Amino acid sequence: METPGTLFCFAHRGYRQRATENTLQAIEHALEFDIDGIEIDIWNVGGQILVKHDRRLGRLIAGSELLTEMCPNALREKLLPCGGRIPTLREVLELVANNIQLNIEIKGPNCAALVARELESYVRDNGACFEQYLISSFDHRQVYESLQLLPEVRRGALLAGIPLDLAACAESLKAYSMHLSLEFVDADLIADGKRRGLKNYVYTVNNKEDLHLIAAMGADGVFTDEPQMVMDYNAGVTAEMLMQQQGQASDRDLPQAQ
Repeated sequence: METPGTLFCFAHRGYRQRATENTLQAIEHALEFDIDGIEIDIWNVGGQILVKHDRRLGRLIAGSELLTEMCPNALREKLLPCGGRIPTLREVLELVANNIQLNIEIKGPNCAALVARELESYVRDNGACFEQYLISSFDHRQVYESLQLLPEVRRGALLAGIPLDLAACAESLKAYSMHLSLEFVDADLIADGKRRGLKNYVYTVNNKEDLHLIAAMGADGVFTDEPQMVMDYNAGVTAEMLMQQQGQASDRDLPQAQ
């Protein structure tokens, strides 16, 4: 049960401070902590759903090729800085099991149908729960396609700015949540999302002062590279609330003046 005032914590690309982002190793490190969810990025590479953020090689793996033009098996043979390899979505599903929420962010084209098929297969074979998963993307067309293909899975509308109609874009997606940029997050946008029954998660929050700012705006949670920071913040909020409750209980126990 979440304590009022605490922030839902998604480990952004796993615990990327401890292992290369979007790897099984990074996810394993995240699972060691009492976080609420993990976020990963996916691409359709030759008909396989692979877990990676960048559209080209170069930042983590030498080269400059587009992922969508590569052979998936050749790509999976390449070592990442932590010594791991690019995982498949299925490998991540098996590792996460039924432990926490998994946010699957669609980065590249033509992913929605493959993701729906993979989730259906995994849930059927393992007795998992569709509500554990959250599909999000800046490409709202693929989020809408996910709604048509697998409505049981929650959907998140990713936004990089403030739309003129605020959170209205999430309604046609029948979204569960809006994922808002820290650079543009706005109290009016969050309030409009809440009026529409949406959760509001902010990315990517790695600063303590920013945690306080977005909490004051009414955000429900964050994507972060610093899960420990968010857990410490939540522990402080919980401790403060308990102290207030104890103080109120003590006041009630005091004898009343005649």
